Amino acid sequence: MRTVTGPTDHVVVVGAGLSGLACALHLLGAGRRVTLVERDAGPGGRAGRVRLGGYQVDTGPTVLTMPHLADEAFAAVGDRLDRHVELVALHPAYRAGFADGTSLDVHTDGDAMEAEVRRFAGPAEAAGYRRLREWLERLYRAQMRRFIDTNFDSPLQLAHPDLARLAALGGFGRLDSRIARFLTDDRLRRVFSFQALYAGVAPARALAAYAVIAYMDTVAGVWFPKGGLHALPRAMADAAAGAGAELRWSAEVSALERRAGRVRAVRLASGERIPCDAVVLTCELPTAHRLLGRTPRRPVPLRHAPSAVVLHAGTDRTWPHLAHHTLSFGAAWERTFDELTRSGALMSDPSLLITRPTAHDASLAPPGRHLHYVLAPCPNTDVGPSAAAWRDLGPRYRDSLVAELERRGLEGFADSVEEELLVTPLDWTAQGHAAGSPFSVSHTFAQTGPFRPRNLVRGLDNVVLAGCGTTPGVGVPTVLISGKLAAARITGGAGRRPPVSRPRPAVRKLPSAPTRAGAHDPS
Repeated sequence: MRTVTGPTDHVVVVGAGLSGLACALHLLGAGRRVTLVERDAGPGGRAGRVRLGGYQVDTGPTVLTMPHLADEAFAAVGDRLDRHVELVALHPAYRAGFADGTSLDVHTDGDAMEAEVRRFAGPAEAAGYRRLREWLERLYRAQMRRFIDTNFDSPLQLAHPDLARLAALGGFGRLDSRIARFLTDDRLRRVFSFQALYAGVAPARALAAYAVIAYMDTVAGVWFPKGGLHALPRAMADAAAGAGAELRWSAEVSALERRAGRVRAVRLASGERIPCDAVVLTCELPTAHRLLGRTPRRPVPLRHAPSAVVLHAGTDRTWPHLAHHTLSFGAAWERTFDELTRSGALMSDPSLLITRPTAHDASLAPPGRHLHYVLAPCPNTDVGPSAAAWRDLGPRYRDSLVAELERRGLEGFADSVEEELLVTPLDWTAQGHAAGSPFSVSHTFAQTGPFRPRNLVRGLDNVVLAGCGTTPGVGVPTVLISGKLAAARITGGAGRRPPVSRPRPAVRKLPSAPTRAGAHDPS
């Protein structure tokens, strides 16, 4: 593995999102001095927090899987995730509702899910689910250490026996056809393939290897941190400070001072100069490239994942058929993905993710009130409406989205809303996200593994990238890994791999954290 050369005693990490915080903790655990600089008033990055009246809103991801990856970062400094955050295992992980009026609870416990599939679709599909679950587990084992949790220096690293194992499992076939080998019910196939959207690829074109995301969602377990997902970066920042990191809030980086192939200092917009031995950039790729003074050449331009419209709504009521996470599928499927990734049209029959965090933490809303997060995928600004077009389109789309929610059983939703925040590609663009997408670079084959933007910077010996735009990719688990991999580029180690146990309840409460005003990032 290639590593940063020369001295690495003092590292400046730019960005206090999940990847930057994970990187800082792993660096601290390896004995490095760390200065963490963040343009916002507190930690979180995409996993931010805004206040809407008396409502506390997670502006970023709402689904937490693989929490042991966060625990690894805490363990690097001799700490534990469960000392800071109380995690609740969600049962069901999701509730899926379909256009024909049927619904399915998605359990991560194998026996419970087999029984639910039998109830929903009969014994043959239940047996197929068992075979699918076994395949997902084998797929995960074949991929995790060799193709996800690893630093790539060359595509030649793919020449390993694990590649043959992955091929034997059908990992290089198409996702939808591989899932169809186990399940014939179209509704069930959607539950185990919609995750391809996280990777920015339609199931019909996604590699079957991306079913590893379905493993995380439907086998490994889904968790909710009390206080919302923003509690995780807050806790990581506390742990980093406790381990000696210097945390600099409201500190925007304006330039990198370079000399003789190395960055010698980070300059802030305030004019302050922070000398350093190495730098980790966890900001958006366009921002990182601007600071570096160039964009790496690629044979073809980067393609970005679809975007999303998110409606955060504080309401005076809720609806009993909603679980913590509810997937509301429209009747359309292939057409939906064509609209999102090719034609650039808004979904004519949308599939939605509805999250109700107050189901497990009433303190996120005023007494007797509820918080709902409605995510509707939409085309990014490269293939769909421009960012500017969303200035007028956004309010109209909000109204059509609310009308669709009412048609799907959330009667009275429009009248129940007391506070709301609508986030569109216009907002993502203002936050600096390329193509108006918070989901960054899509996971096509040409943008995955060793073909994804590398985390080492050619021509600079001491700069490393981290975050969803680089290795290994998009999502909470992968950006946590990204931070660890970036730290390993500096320390020269593979990173500590402590024994992982199921998270235990927290033993202390965190104090209030600063509000991150204007941070509208759902991934």
